Amino acid sequence: MAKTRVLLLFGGRSSEHSISCATAAGVMGAIDRNRFELVPVGITRGGTLVPVADDAAKWALTEGELPTVEFAGTKCIWPELGDKELRTIDETGKVDSLGEIDVVFPVLHGPYGEDGTIQGLLELLDMPYVGNGVFASAAGMDKEFTKALFQAAGIPVTPHVVIRERQWLNDPEHALADVKKLGALPLFVKPARAGSSVGVSKVSDMAEFADAVALALDNDNKVVVERGLVGREVECAVLGGRDGKRARVSVAGEIIVTGRDFYDFEAKYRDESSVELVVPADLTPAQLDEMQSIARRAFEAIGGAGLARVDFFLTKDGFFVNEINTMPGFTPLSMFPMLWQASGIAYANLISELIDLALEGHL
Repeated sequence: MAKTRVLLLFGGRSSEHSISCATAAGVMGAIDRNRFELVPVGITRGGTLVPVADDAAKWALTEGELPTVEFAGTKCIWPELGDKELRTIDETGKVDSLGEIDVVFPVLHGPYGEDGTIQGLLELLDMPYVGNGVFASAAGMDKEFTKALFQAAGIPVTPHVVIRERQWLNDPEHALADVKKLGALPLFVKPARAGSSVGVSKVSDMAEFADAVALALDNDNKVVVERGLVGREVECAVLGGRDGKRARVSVAGEIIVTGRDFYDFEAKYRDESSVELVVPADLTPAQLDEMQSIARRAFEAIGGAGLARVDFFLTKDGFFVNEINTMPGFTPLSMFPMLWQASGIAYANLISELIDLALEGHL
């Protein structure tokens, strides 16, 4: 029986380029080679598609430089509608074939990959792909509209306000007045459309607020300011349902941060000693049932498909959804696969399940 040929697409133009490479490394190292033939393609920071090595060690995060996709003279040519053959062209103009592609696995994080852009291209090409569709990807990437959809669905969200760059430059007093309505410090200032805690600041003194907004605006032209909630950081992972059934939700996990102000980029990817991932989280059966129900509703509120991770705060007033991640970190040590492993689906089987879901949904 012929193997399913999977185009693993990673890198990209966002600030999460290297995290995407690390996710690809995880998939390379675990995918079932008896069922699937991997065709790895990287996207440089400049947006060029290039054939890359099928070598998990090359793309993994290490203590040295972060992995980066580089252009070495040969680039890929997307198939046209109705054509499944992926080709390359080198500097001399010579065209070669990488063979036909059955499904695309885009492990891209952040803008120009996780936000519906690559999903729209794949829809135009009528190519099946893993993960969320155009709308769910776009809505899940933009914290302003994610929260609006959740509120419309009756899902409790972190209290917040939105500041646009033009408003901040022209009328900062009005923006600050809105921020003051959030109540007591601390505040979290975030780019509206970025992930991996890139550009995020915790503000414990309003003298720090302007610098926090400036940092967020370096990554986006829209900022979400959230009231800091006192509570536990807990998460659930979601998988799309099979045969028309509702989405499946994993057990819960908890993030315990020590020695840092919050779960920032360094804690997530560079300083493992500062964070403890507890799976499964210590919750009562009633709490877990409620959390799983809210996670499923959140996934459905954005029209989710394939996968997502839903992040919560558990406070004295109950659960609040912080955000939904439509392409969560996917290394073997990331929370998403850890949650599914604790729920009975091993990492390699999880990769297979996501590919099978993509092919089933494309029929």
